[in-house]
Amino acid sequence: MLGAGVLMALAFAACTGSQQPEAQLTASGLDPVKFDTVIGGDSVKLYTLKGDNGMEVCITNYGGRVVSLMVPDKDGKLVDVVLGFDNIAQYMEKTTDYGSSVGRYANRINMGKFTLDGVEYQLKQNDKHGGRDHCLHGGGDTGWMNQVYKAEQIDSTTLKLTIEAKDGEDGNGFPGNVVAITTYKIVNGNTLDITWEATTDKPTVINQTNHNYYNLSGDFEEKEGGLQQLITVNADSFTVADDSYMPTGEIRAVEGTTMDLRTEHKIIDGLDREYDQVKNANGGYDHNWCLNTKGDDTQVCATLYSPKTGIYMEMYTNEPGVQVYTGNFQGINGEENVVRKLGKHYPQYISVCLESQKYPDSPNKYMLPGWENSNPIVTPEKPYYSHAAYKFSVK
Repeated sequence: MLGAGVLMALAFAACTGSQQPEAQLTASGLDPVKFDTVIGGDSVKLYTLKGDNGMEVCITNYGGRVVSLMVPDKDGKLVDVVLGFDNIAQYMEKTTDYGSSVGRYANRINMGKFTLDGVEYQLKQNDKHGGRDHCLHGGGDTGWMNQVYKAEQIDSTTLKLTIEAKDGEDGNGFPGNVVAITTYKIVNGNTLDITWEATTDKPTVINQTNHNYYNLSGDFEEKEGGLQQLITVNADSFTVADDSYMPTGEIRAVEGTTMDLRTEHKIIDGLDREYDQVKNANGGYDHNWCLNTKGDDTQVCATLYSPKTGIYMEMYTNEPGVQVYTGNFQGINGEENVVRKLGKHYPQYISVCLESQKYPDSPNKYMLPGWENSNPIVTPEKPYYSHAAYKFSVK
């Protein structure tokens, strides 16, 4: 429930009385005033980055979230290619990871437990499937996607977001006092470049990512529209998951399976919904692919393409894995009636997430064969650094 002070701030932000000046909208149609509020004493705003070719990225420091991402299509028209809400009240009232800078640990940790230096840590369990309850994306309400980052807009292309997390995360269980910095930057006019850096005063685990939901067609109401996109993932294998979305430890070859995304094709054309892994994930992908790029962020690790707009996205990362999620739980169980950005209603499978990451549950599995490159341990002597970039063009 929102406090009275927050509600008053939100009401003020939504005010459009006759004495108010005409709203100055972003290229994506957002009204920055609808993001102005104070949460827990911290100021929240909407920040706008602009590239030389018209690219525009709007970000709120609430959760470090990308709210809109405008890129030119094949006709030169700017198209918003990510899901989201158009006001801060909905982000606060509706549990979602739209566009967020996820932390302290993205993806799942088995039963919310891990052992570090002989100490077992119990985290919040906020993700229940298959009769098991895991810690997902930092534990829900105390995860960084639900916190306010301190924002500093460096220039028209760069936004620096800082969060200070306490040892124990206000009951969430993660060890260590951490200072984490997420930097969003538009480079070369058409690339969204993201870096995550963090320091700690004692050993901990960190695994950050960006959680944009992409639909490069710009049509967010077409049934299964996300599955019409063409995809590639440069990976010969993936981590097998059980029906609670938890990796079993097995690394399986994609060859001969519906998980083979090495050649470009429509997602819907290659998605075998009778395959055990797809059935476990509610009829879509929600899996980690083990990248062939092996930490080389100069190599393309994944691509996404919409023939409708001609928009083509190339992804780069220094991380060993990428989570492909096809919005399997979007727009169902009453969610289809929720009004989203600019009055849209999002159906199931409307988008695709491409999340750079250590393999899921790596605090418990990084010592297994094939998992060595997913060690998530950060120490005072070994700070955290992660990088991902999303380059847009047309073809």
